[in-house]
Amino acid sequence: MTSSERAPATDSSTPPVVADNFAARLALFYAGLFVVVGLQVPYFPVWLQAKGLDSRAIGIVLAVPVVARVVAVPLITRVADRRAALRAALIVVSLAGAIGSLAMGRVQGFAAILVTMALVSVVITPAGPLADAYALKGLGLRNLSYGPVRLWGSAAYIAANIGGGILLSMIAPVDIIWLIAGAVVAMSAASLALAPVGVDAAPPHHAAAPAGRRYRLTGVLTIAIAASLIQGSHAVYYGFSTLDWSAKGLGGALIGALWALGVAAEIVLFAISARLPSRICPTTLLAMGAGGAILRWAGMAFGPPVALLAVLQCLHGLSFAATHLGSVQLVARAVPDHHSATAQGDFATIVGVVMTLALGGSGVLYQAYGDRAYWAMAVSAAAGGAVVLMRWQRLEPPLTSA
Repeated sequence: MTSSERAPATDSSTPPVVADNFAARLALFYAGLFVVVGLQVPYFPVWLQAKGLDSRAIGIVLAVPVVARVVAVPLITRVADRRAALRAALIVVSLAGAIGSLAMGRVQGFAAILVTMALVSVVITPAGPLADAYALKGLGLRNLSYGPVRLWGSAAYIAANIGGGILLSMIAPVDIIWLIAGAVVAMSAASLALAPVGVDAAPPHHAAAPAGRRYRLTGVLTIAIAASLIQGSHAVYYGFSTLDWSAKGLGGALIGALWALGVAAEIVLFAISARLPSRICPTTLLAMGAGGAILRWAGMAFGPPVALLAVLQCLHGLSFAATHLGSVQLVARAVPDHHSATAQGDFATIVGVVMTLALGGSGVLYQAYGDRAYWAMAVSAAAGGAVVLMRWQRLEPPLTSA
């Protein structure tokens, strides 16, 4: 394992952890989590429409997870840290999400759907940040790498996209919710198989920790600003690339293949990340993510032909995957272990809010400028890269003292 993949160092007094299939169990959980996302993002709106909701009502329901993330993620991740119980927190939110998703299939009417969605979102949105905190801590203790485990989430996402589309042609749209609920139940089953992280027995009281080892939002905020600007630069792509390519005559199969190519590129980077040269540290990965995004969106702004589109889609391995790998590792080492979930939760909340705002603004940009809206995305990525370069000394070496 190289320095770019190492999780934050732990106290030398921590006892060694025996082999317990930690990575395999975690990979299964990531797969379950991203099957849920891969079904919910494209197909949940179809179910809402089948339940009789109009466009305005669908938009309101889809906005609920954004609000829930801001409220629930910081709260639940802090509780998990305070009780030193990352694994337990993952199990609780997964099981609660399964119960809520099954209940969602029984509700009728806008008000009932909205309330149930709010409750489900409150318990399930912290799953991602909790999983990253749990992964980086547990894998670090076992001297294992994050990327090769996380790639199973990306693979599951693409499988859910494709499989969901096939199943949708076989079932009534009103039954889509049972696919999603079944995926959440499977995720909750995978959470029960997670191995103890190895440090859950640490004392929950940390008031006497040295000042240099306390949680500092300022350090996480720097990383979050850079990552938000880079990840937020995907807004026009996420929101309008399919519409744009369809308008230019590309068929559905080709568009699906282009999307799959982007996800395949991120899987490749996750897979090889453990073998990257030691000089490619997390800060370098974040800078590479910015550079890849700038090239990608500048190329997209010219309305490239299909052959070039395929090349640009491969840059998703940098614009998304390198940004994600670098940023979550920087966040993990910016804080002491007993604040890992809090830091990942705050980071994910900031990035999620910025992405939501960027998606909202992308509609205005695309309507006004078409392909040229990608220039604004290139500028956003460049701003994120500038933050990385200006704050390099604060990001590398680690923000907190040993």
